[in-house]
Amino acid sequence: DETLRSLAGPPSPPGQDPHGWRVPVDCVRANELCAGEPSCSSRYRTLRQCLAGRDRNTMLANKECQAALEVLQESPLYDCRCKRGMKKELQCLQIYWSIHLGLTEGEEFYEASPYEPVTSRLSDIFRLASIFSGMDPAANSKSNHCLDAAKACNLNDNCKRLRSGYISTCSKEISATEHCSRRKCHKALRQFFDRVPSEYTYRLLFCSCKDQACAERRRQTIVPSCSYEDKEKPNCLDLRNTCRTDHLCRSRLADFHTNCQASFQSLTSCPGDNYQACLGSYAGLIGFDMTPNYVDASTTSITISPWCSCKGSGNMEEECEKFLRDFTENPCLRNAIQAFGNGTDVNLSPKNPSAPVTLPPKTEKSPVLPDDINDSNTMYDTSIITTCTSIQEHGPKLNKSKEQSLCYSETQLTTDIMPDQKTFVDQKAGSSRHWAGRILPFMPIVLLLL
Repeated sequence: DETLRSLAGPPSPPGQDPHGWRVPVDCVRANELCAGEPSCSSRYRTLRQCLAGRDRNTMLANKECQAALEVLQESPLYDCRCKRGMKKELQCLQIYWSIHLGLTEGEEFYEASPYEPVTSRLSDIFRLASIFSGMDPAANSKSNHCLDAAKACNLNDNCKRLRSGYISTCSKEISATEHCSRRKCHKALRQFFDRVPSEYTYRLLFCSCKDQACAERRRQTIVPSCSYEDKEKPNCLDLRNTCRTDHLCRSRLADFHTNCQASFQSLTSCPGDNYQACLGSYAGLIGFDMTPNYVDASTTSITISPWCSCKGSGNMEEECEKFLRDFTENPCLRNAIQAFGNGTDVNLSPKNPSAPVTLPPKTEKSPVLPDDINDSNTMYDTSIITTCTSIQEHGPKLNKSKEQSLCYSETQLTTDIMPDQKTFVDQKAGSSRHWAGRILPFMPIVLLLL
């Protein structure tokens, strides 16, 4: 046991989370580290035997099982995580749940995600993908962005190949009674969303729509007649229980709850204000029994739901409704989809920030006026003043321009407001010009005499 604790690392400082100092490794690597230590390896085998065919209470009543669990909490296995789409993802998740199902009741409403946290933001996708340059709905409100997304996918060989693959698989009729092979359809969908970059997959799933034709194309993205819809809707809690029997489905559902659970303490209603994490978790559910989709082709509201209802929930109806609302009435998910469709990222600044006012330096002079002079609502418009200064410096060549007439009107306005000061200024200016006009003609004669 002491050897195992030394493998885990140095003791944590006082007052700190006892597991907070350990750097998580992926569960496949953690299992290799555990296998290299006889004590950890034997306790891990014991725990797996304890979990086989026993409920948690029975397992904890066994002293040997309890001792194994306590030791493993100090091993790298306890803090291990997995990367979505990694080469040994299923093996990694199996190792993760073999530990954590022993640590929890296994029937929690929300379970922690076994995946590493998502640190990237939507802005990373916007910067990398030049295909978003025409996404602004304000600039092209009549464009079918979902159709544009399909065209963009077709320009990428990997996206085109995998998209064609799942469409073909999900549309292939097996027999007169069996519309398609749902299992194969789900597998093809998982390959598409796991192997194609998110700048393409997100654009297909979350494109913004102004008309029903576009919204229906968005709804049909995952070929819902095969991957989503069924003859009857199962109870949502039954669907959740079925999902939790599969390590992959359980992991994706836990990841969705971790990253999309509505947080009313954040600006965006998303945990950590991270839209990217929520959208990735949503896409990760597609291709499983819990596959979500748009419930209709509405352009005024976005409603997402798995194919289930709360009919027949009995005394579990409240819990069922809560589970379903995490999809249908989820402000985090809705805001994330709308943000992506509008081509915007999370803005953590105030909603109505005051526009910064930048005044030009006093010495800066503009040679031109605004296109419409009448747009000025002030008697002392800076652009007019600098233009008039420019006109006076350029001399008589600009006398007949509308700029000059505007300067005359401004001068007259100043005379009416401050007659004393204007008279003084004009006299000085006029006197200067008058004497300059008399002196200049005699300058050549004076020079010759000298």
